[in-house]
Amino acid sequence: MANDGQLTMENSTVLEDLLSLTGTALSPVETVLARATETVRELVAENGRVSAQLIEANQTAAHGLAWLATYAQSLRQMQAWAERLSSEGSFGETEQLIHQIAFGEYLWQIYGGIQMNQGEILRLQDLGLSQDDQEALMAPAVRTLTQGGNTQAARTRLVALMQEHSADITVGKSGLDEELEMIRAQFRRYAVEKVEPFAHEWHLKDELIPMQIIEDLAEMGVFGLTIPEEFGGFGLSKASMCVVSEELSRGYIGVGSLGTRSEIAAELIIAGGTDAQKAKWLPRIASAETLPTAVFTEPNTGSDLGSLRTRAVKEGDHYTVIGNKTWITHAARTHVMTLLARTDPDTTDYKGLSMFLAEKTPGDDANPFPTDGMTGGEIEVLGYRGMKEYELAFDGFKVDGENLLGEVEGKGFKQLMETFESARIQTAARAIGVAQSALDISMQYAQDRQQFGKALINFPRVSSKLAMMAVEIMVARQLTYFSAFEKDEGRRCDVEAGMAKLLGARVAWAAADNGLQIHGGNGFALEYKISRVLCDARILNIFEGAAEIQAQVIARRLLA
Repeated sequence: MANDGQLTMENSTVLEDLLSLTGTALSPVETVLARATETVRELVAENGRVSAQLIEANQTAAHGLAWLATYAQSLRQMQAWAERLSSEGSFGETEQLIHQIAFGEYLWQIYGGIQMNQGEILRLQDLGLSQDDQEALMAPAVRTLTQGGNTQAARTRLVALMQEHSADITVGKSGLDEELEMIRAQFRRYAVEKVEPFAHEWHLKDELIPMQIIEDLAEMGVFGLTIPEEFGGFGLSKASMCVVSEELSRGYIGVGSLGTRSEIAAELIIAGGTDAQKAKWLPRIASAETLPTAVFTEPNTGSDLGSLRTRAVKEGDHYTVIGNKTWITHAARTHVMTLLARTDPDTTDYKGLSMFLAEKTPGDDANPFPTDGMTGGEIEVLGYRGMKEYELAFDGFKVDGENLLGEVEGKGFKQLMETFESARIQTAARAIGVAQSALDISMQYAQDRQQFGKALINFPRVSSKLAMMAVEIMVARQLTYFSAFEKDEGRRCDVEAGMAKLLGARVAWAAADNGLQIHGGNGFALEYKISRVLCDARILNIFEGAAEIQAQVIARRLLA
């Protein structure tokens, strides 16, 4: 191992050797993944078909397969990132260290145990693999990378470079084009000036994000970012949405999440709305004249949306809604609800559900829900506070018949599923932003805080934590961008989006948790920003599909 932390190889240390080594290491991973898919399929198949009951009975194996596939895809995308930068002549020392550490760590985890979360470690034998099956991972390239890729010397050198290039927006080049990086810089400047200085106070006081922020973001085009130009939007890519979501969430997850409901509502209308509904609603959403909220979850359903009980009964030219909803973000001061309700009382599954664009009057602190037929109350939460969470009750609430999405009943669940890819890509981007915030705060603290006569950052276990934050942020970033590119190309990407969300949420939580550890006892004090970031990071593993649901979705697609 060279003193600067770069990988020492038998013949030379030139750049081509590193890329060749990591590229060669992908093949053994693919071999193990293919074998694991076979063994898990044998566990969960009955009469040649995948059985839902058997997947549930063998949940560790099925979900573990999803995690193994996520790691394999992560390494593929890191290799693609490295090769792309190399071809452009911009694969510098920082990027090389990130690349070798990522491969060294993830290859070791594949062999020794993938951390599904801090209390569940997936080992290859859990997937039914024998020692002979795992022999593929003894390939020379894998052994070299696991032995010398992620070392203390490499991590220490990476953190030294991070300090030298502290003015850079990202640790290592993102691999995106110049236009997207210009967008990133614009929103980073805004977050630094208008969000970061105030976010912690908003959190501590449990205040709604000021309307001025929403007005600013509307002027900057956030709410119409991916809406087609013909409907008043900018018609930009999902990749641009990722960059904007990253940088705003880096400032404060509440601000980075303001665009989520507009993204979901616009996707619903674009995919399932009538021409009249598109013409009416999309320009309003793009300009933020209309703020939407998503009203799907119910108290006793959680992720099981097919069992929703809220009813919408047709009465002449309108529907009357009766039922209860919960975990509704930004419910009070919004103008329209994308409301999922049961229109066929004879059904008990997803087939009887319909989606509505249910109009309401925005409320205020004194009267949050002034619309007839609906009431609500705030749910107090640990973090993710800037838009507030609510439970809602509907009793005689009226929705115009023309606001049935697509003007067709029974399509609500299918319409909602069409938004999952974008929503999960955007959530993965928010997770990257939260993780980056944890890194920003912790890096500064580690440089400023003196203990035993020197700055914390000079202690190897502190610098190692910072290095791994930077490495895993880049891994999650490349996986997220890949899913966004797939979406932009019109290809199905539910698996890729699920993987990005699955990994991104874990990376955000690990970064926040390690960031608090770097702060020591101060991190546990409410006055320190890292305490907020920890609370904000925790929700990412739950909303937009809990980690277990993501793994289930990925596994079913892999095994189908």
